Amino acid sequence: MERRILIERTAKQIFLLCGIVAILAVCSITIYMIAKGTPALSRVGVSHLIFGTEWAPTASEPSYGILYIILSSIVGVACSVAIGAPIGLMTAVFLSEIANKRLASLVQPAVELLAAIPSVIYGLLGLMILNPLLYKMEKIIFEESATHKFTGGSDMLAAIIVLAIMILPTVINVSTSSLRAVPDSLRSSSLALGATKIQTIFKVVIPAAKSGILTGVVLGIGRAIGEAMAINMVAGGAVNIPLPFNSVRFLTTQLVSEMGYAAGLHRQVLFTVGLVLYVFVMIINLVLLRMKRGGQLDD
Repeated sequence: MERRILIERTAKQIFLLCGIVAILAVCSITIYMIAKGTPALSRVGVSHLIFGTEWAPTASEPSYGILYIILSSIVGVACSVAIGAPIGLMTAVFLSEIANKRLASLVQPAVELLAAIPSVIYGLLGLMILNPLLYKMEKIIFEESATHKFTGGSDMLAAIIVLAIMILPTVINVSTSSLRAVPDSLRSSSLALGATKIQTIFKVVIPAAKSGILTGVVLGIGRAIGEAMAINMVAGGAVNIPLPFNSVRFLTTQLVSEMGYAAGLHRQVLFTVGLVLYVFVMIINLVLLRMKRGGQLDD
């Protein structure tokens, strides 16, 4: 009896320690980003940094405007999630509700393999396959335009497509687990009341699993926001208005592209860009967490 109590107390202390370590990690990262990212704000100016549209750190008169970079990140992530989340959810519905066990056992490993592929491979495939296809489309659309700057297919649209594919495994796996966790009694009750299988899926099963599905979408957004290597390979890397056939640069690719050689104020501003990205991620997570809790309260 005493041994069991000792084990319980030890386990509680271990869990408490793990929780404290997690909290300290988040607090340490936050403090470090604020300490490294705020000095440049006083030297460059918040309004110039956030609302400026010209990025020229090596010019004779340097300019550090990141508005287009912020907008590119927002538009790219939002569009990729708008494409990838519905496809991921429908795939999860197919695996958990429609496909037989044999077919599901073939599709599920393929989905898990997508999650295991390194991001640089996605970037390489996008560079070799997607960019040439988009370049052909670009030439057809803008062949008579004298003002359009051709990007060779390295543009915002390529980044959106690559990100949409990359978030699929996360959304599919989490959503599939959530859908399978819905009690069969709910399905049986719905069918017994005269609902069709499709009606049961969309009006009973998915609403019952919406908390887990939203978690999958949140994780997918986190993957999209934090991606750098693949986007750096397919998006072109220029600071432009985030239009489909414009070469663009995201907040993450901004850090990857210039941190290696930046110095002085330029390096400080890049830390500020990292701080903006960190705040951006925190805001999105807090909003989605609030939506998730609101949905649970509605239930």
